[in-house]
Amino acid sequence: MTDTAMDTRNGAFGDAGSDTRKIDIANQMIAAWKAMDWDVAAALFTEDGVLHSMMVDPIEGRDAIHKRISGLGELATEIILDVSNMGVINGILYMERVDRFVYNGKTGAVPVTGVFEFEGDLIKVWREYYDRGQLLREMGVAQDFDHETR
Repeated sequence: MTDTAMDTRNGAFGDAGSDTRKIDIANQMIAAWKAMDWDVAAALFTEDGVLHSMMVDPIEGRDAIHKRISGLGELATEIILDVSNMGVINGILYMERVDRFVYNGKTGAVPVTGVFEFEGDLIKVWREYYDRGQLLREMGVAQDFDHETR
């Protein structure tokens, strides 16, 4: 899987709602995380979009999502969403990956499955499934940051 994304907002690689277009948008998100460009990442969500790490309460709304991801990114010097499999089934995009990062000087990696629902060319809901305890250990943090980044 490539770690670069093509800007396909002009529709050249699929109509809004097509499976190809959904994969293009997911690739844009992957690239935004690698670049740690939180403005671009948040802009890929609908205004009322939802980011839901399933073991904590969902983050609702584009502005709140931006606050969350940019807050996480403050102590990160590298983030790579290393995708091994991605596909669309019944209109929903599934992404199997390992998130690799350097957070506060500590290198870590966590296996993740992401599930994306779309509304047109934007992400309406992004659900994340991973072991939160493992994530916190890999980040080297003693307590959960969930409430600090809301």
